[in-house]
Amino acid sequence: MAAQQTVREEIPPRPLSSLTRDPVLLGLVALTVVGCVLFQVFPDDLARRTQIYWAVQVPMDGALAVGAWRLRHLAPARYRRFWSFIAFAGASFTLGDTFQFGSSLVDPEHTTTGGGLVQNVLFVIGMSANVLACLMFPQGLQTGRERLIFWLDSATVLVGGGVLAWCFAVNPIDQNTDRVAASLTVALVIVAAFAATKVALCPEPPMDRIAAWPMVAAPIVQGVSTFLLGAFGQQDRAYGFAVQLLPSLLIAVGPRIQEITVRIAGNEARRRRRPYSLLPYGMVAFTFVMFFLVLPQDVSIQLWGAIAGVVVITALVAGRQLIAFQDNTLLIGRLDVALDDLKGQDALLRWQASHDALTGLANRARFQQEATRLLGSTDTARSHTALLIDLDDFKTVNDTMGHAAGDTLLVSVADRLRAAVRPGDLVARLGGDEFAVLMPDADDVAARAVAENVLRHVTQDVDMLQHTVAVRASVGIAVARPGAAPSTLLSNADIAMYEAKRRGKDTWALFSSEMGLRINAEAEMIREMAAAADAGQFTLVYQPIVRLDDMTMTGVEALIRWYHPERGLISPVDFIPLAERSGHIVSIGRWALREATRQAAAWRARFPQAEHLTVGVNVAGRQLRSGQFVEEVAAVLAETGLPASCLSIEVTETAVLDDQESIDAMLRLRELGVKLALDDFGTAASSLGLLLTCPVTTLKLDRSFVESIITVGRQAAVATAVSQMANALDFSSVAEGIETEEQCGLLRELGYRYGQGYLFSRPVTADQLAGHWVLPAPGALAVSAG
Repeated sequence: MAAQQTVREEIPPRPLSSLTRDPVLLGLVALTVVGCVLFQVFPDDLARRTQIYWAVQVPMDGALAVGAWRLRHLAPARYRRFWSFIAFAGASFTLGDTFQFGSSLVDPEHTTTGGGLVQNVLFVIGMSANVLACLMFPQGLQTGRERLIFWLDSATVLVGGGVLAWCFAVNPIDQNTDRVAASLTVALVIVAAFAATKVALCPEPPMDRIAAWPMVAAPIVQGVSTFLLGAFGQQDRAYGFAVQLLPSLLIAVGPRIQEITVRIAGNEARRRRRPYSLLPYGMVAFTFVMFFLVLPQDVSIQLWGAIAGVVVITALVAGRQLIAFQDNTLLIGRLDVALDDLKGQDALLRWQASHDALTGLANRARFQQEATRLLGSTDTARSHTALLIDLDDFKTVNDTMGHAAGDTLLVSVADRLRAAVRPGDLVARLGGDEFAVLMPDADDVAARAVAENVLRHVTQDVDMLQHTVAVRASVGIAVARPGAAPSTLLSNADIAMYEAKRRGKDTWALFSSEMGLRINAEAEMIREMAAAADAGQFTLVYQPIVRLDDMTMTGVEALIRWYHPERGLISPVDFIPLAERSGHIVSIGRWALREATRQAAAWRARFPQAEHLTVGVNVAGRQLRSGQFVEEVAAVLAETGLPASCLSIEVTETAVLDDQESIDAMLRLRELGVKLALDDFGTAASSLGLLLTCPVTTLKLDRSFVESIITVGRQAAVATAVSQMANALDFSSVAEGIETEEQCGLLRELGYRYGQGYLFSRPVTADQLAGHWVLPAPGALAVSAG
């Protein structure tokens, strides 16, 4: 989960079998062996040996040219010029040696291994190309310090080559030495030394070491064989020809080895190099060797002592420096390890800053960053789309199966979202069960198609913990063009998502301006709601609950009303859902509880008939789960002096359905002596199960079963079943929404003891309700202490 960073890594050594099985390398070695064997076959025929020598040279040169040309196409662009020069040099050598081979066939008596004019000219041209290649390939030196170190080391190597040139070419020991050949050979050695310096010291050479060293060794071997004295320098010996043939093999196999290396490990893999080079120290040792070779034979003991002292001191200092270099190398290695760890931690932190740890999706910050980038574009002709996905009823999974199951579901949904979107779309988890998709260059048509695909993928059942979980989601779509604010894009998608939930969930909705106006109006209402209680804009009205056998009022249900100073009366249907969604229901419910309890206590103190009157207060599930609700009820009862038996807390089935926290709060309320009523009973999915777990005392039959109870037989059957269950479980049963005498009579026959509805009274103010006790009118409700 860490961000990737390109680093130069050390690769393992190439398997030797890759080289030993290569047919080209085997062919070149076999050709060299055949040539050496033929040198032995013709021991006394110098002309034939010379012809064999030039015959073997031609395919060697050709291998160099072809191999370099092939590498020109395989190598990175920065090295193509280098390989072009090497290929040109190989072609020059091939032409020159081919001409010389032809000359040896035409005039065998006058041919030598030294070549003729044409061969020497083409050789010089090829060598010039090699020199240019070595001088022109990129050195990879970044700073002035690196360049200074490189050129100091290079100067050390070149001075060593100059010593060799002075000793054997400018002032040769053997006066019979061909100075022209010697000078060319010295040039070869110096070029080889410089090439070796660049290969050893440059951070990014064009060749891997395993391929470069044979080519570097070729001119060195050529130089040594040229100045070799004694038997090795005599061409009447077969091994003299073999030694002169070896450089051609070495220079020919280099490009082929490099090609094999590139094909196995690629261009970017290089072996980790030492932070220092042994090459300058080698040249110091080489210079001392040359110094000893040119010393006269009559050197005094005194001079030998001084020379030995210089050599020993130089060796000791060099050894001390190498030990220090090695210590520094170890330290650098440790620092590299620590730096790699820090880089890994940094990459991990960067990943965590932009991704969700649970699902691996982008997080809100990354989503905002990408949205800002897209909407900051100057191309206003392109539109971009955001999808906001919210899982429906996800809380039920967490509450019933645990948070681990919820996390498993979220991971599964994340995988499905990845599969549902287009390539290039960004999928993010914004938090909780809320996901988002950012679609670059997408209009509403493309967004609809992706939204449909998202619903198809996401809303598939998930099997976990030996249960099948039905997954449903609501999707909001918003489209914006460059110049829009990212927060506006996400806000519009959020508005559309809530519109999808309002339409019944498990669907998608596209944001429109009308939708935005309605949501803005709701947002304004939510803002005004926050101050409405303190401003005295809320009030309570009370609807009587009567005993059906004698029409005696035994209780009231407190109903809240909002009298807005500008909008007038706002229906609870309009503001209660907003209060529940925004959380204001907790403070509003707290005020309603306190006000209803205070009013009931006031009635009890003023009217003896109200001594046993029960006041019902509607409570939302969010209040039950607030954690302090039971303590608030106890405090209000103690403050007002209202007996707990005179207070009834009314909750809907959905507020406590599969919610252990709410049920625990209701159990504690029963311990206080407070009555509990299930309001709108019969409309939720698991009403019967609630009767076994929820400590209620009263069932209130929903008005939907009462309004057509006379004409629809099924409604009457449901009402009968509820009454029978209430009687069997020793619950009180209240029928809501009674509007006619006929409904009242039938419900009384079905066993209902209490009723509530417009037949008895509409919701009235506290003063209006008190009038029933002060001066009962004919036909009004009779008030009794029961």
